[in-house]
Amino acid sequence: MSRLRVAALALEDVDVSGWDDVTLNDHLDDLSKVLCTLDSELARVAEAVRARGFRIEEPQAA
Repeated sequence: MSRLRVAALALEDVDVSGWDDVTLNDHLDDLSKVLCTLDSELARVAEAVRARGFRIEEPQAA
């Protein structure tokens, strides 16, 4: 769980809205690969949880 939390915290530090178009374009291939890999791995973990009969729900706001 700690590794998942660290990954989530690392993503919180990524803000592409501040990147200019040239920078975004320069990193777009790598960014796309990383985002697709993250999506695939998150889906894999979520499906493993669901396959055991558990639901994944968004936490209620405090």
